[in-house]
Amino acid sequence: MFYGEHEHTIDRKGRVIVPAKFRQSLKDHDVKGLFLTRGLDGCLFLFPESEWRLAENHFKHVPFTKAEGRKFNRLFFSGATEVSIDSLGRLLIPQSLKAFAEIKQHVVIVGVSSRMEIWSKEKWRGFYESSRQSFEEIAERVLFE
Repeated sequence: MFYGEHEHTIDRKGRVIVPAKFRQSLKDHDVKGLFLTRGLDGCLFLFPESEWRLAENHFKHVPFTKAEGRKFNRLFFSGATEVSIDSLGRLLIPQSLKAFAEIKQHVVIVGVSSRMEIWSKEKWRGFYESSRQSFEEIAERVLFE
C-alpha cells in the first residue's frame, strides 16, 4: 500500500504534505480515518484506520500486569491522535509528536507497506546510514529463522 521515501517540509503551522502516491493509495483503499502516534526508533507511525485497529487489538492483549506492557501501551496510545488530510493534501502534526520525533522543518515520509513513518530528515539519514550496511545480515536473521 505505501512504498518509497519522500522528502517534504513542515509549514509554519505544523502541516506536511502527504505524498500524492500515498494519498492515491488511501483513496484506492477507501481509507476514511488515519491515526498518528509515537513510533519506534524516534519516528512517528501513521496508520490507516483498519491497520490501526489491528495494532490496537494486538496491543490490548499485552498483559497489563507486566510493567513493560503497561509502559509500552501508555506511551503508544497516549500519543495517538486521529488525523485527516485536508483538501490540499496536508496533515497537521501535533506539537507533542513533532517534539517526540525531533521534527523541525524537513521530514522524510517512508512507506512501510501497511503504514507510513514520518521521520525528521536528520534522524532518517542517521538510521539509514547506520542500518544499510547490515541490510543483508538483518534479512537473513529476520526472514530465514
